[in-house]
Amino acid sequence: MSHEEDAIQIISRFGLEMGVGEQTIEQVCDSHGVHTPTFLAVVNYKVFKLRALPADIDIPTLQRYLHNAHTYFLDFRLPRLRRSLIEAIIPADPTTKIPGLILRCYDEFVDEIRTHIEHENEGRYDEHEHDDQRITDKLSEIKNLIIKYYPTTPTSTEGTVTYTLIGVMSDLWHTEHDFSDHCAIEDDILRPALLRNQARCAQRQKTASEETEELSARERDVLVQIVKGLSYKEIANVLHISTHTVISHRKHITRKLNIHSSAGLTIYAIVNHLVDLGSLE
Repeated sequence: MSHEEDAIQIISRFGLEMGVGEQTIEQVCDSHGVHTPTFLAVVNYKVFKLRALPADIDIPTLQRYLHNAHTYFLDFRLPRLRRSLIEAIIPADPTTKIPGLILRCYDEFVDEIRTHIEHENEGRYDEHEHDDQRITDKLSEIKNLIIKYYPTTPTSTEGTVTYTLIGVMSDLWHTEHDFSDHCAIEDDILRPALLRNQARCAQRQKTASEETEELSARERDVLVQIVKGLSYKEIANVLHISTHTVISHRKHITRKLNIHSSAGLTIYAIVNHLVDLGSLE
């Protein structure tokens, strides 16, 4: 597939239109609500085979691109390819079952792609992590079956069936490479972007948790006494609470600060001005 064909596919799958005049890529993308860095990432990956990806991939934009590709495969490319395949192989020797078996292989291939796409449309990207190569291998298998076992037809018009079959083989090859590139974009662009997004969300949640989970006044009182070296019983007597309550406060302090050692708690208390070095000495 040429660079021009790749570019046209990408433009259509991002929902962009032809006839852009003298507009820049950024202007065209902005006018259609397409995230420009994401568009360029797909172009560079698919057309120019550049694997360096930007950190600011817009996941909804990329998912829209992939969803449009799914529609293209299921509603146009694969049904058209099946019709061409029937036109090419059915005129073969009617006494053999090979054409029907080849068509069955193709239908099995389409069923696998449909399942693959249904999972993706539901956001279940990990369920077919190792299926992509098997699906493209099945398409290669169909080509090999035609090359090795296609039954010739002595009575057909010279050249007609051959040319039709050559066209089908070309379509099979283009479909194989198109779907392979499609899966690669999912694996090499979408998956890393999803993982980065999950990591950012987790970090934001962690930061928010750390910011909101401050020690209560009573927990600070208990921490000060712990840092001074008092036992749980002594702390209970000083603060007029039960030993069980002291132990409960210690657990909360450890969980909130994620500090387990006495030395670590001492450092925290000093840095946050809960105690001073003089009182410890």
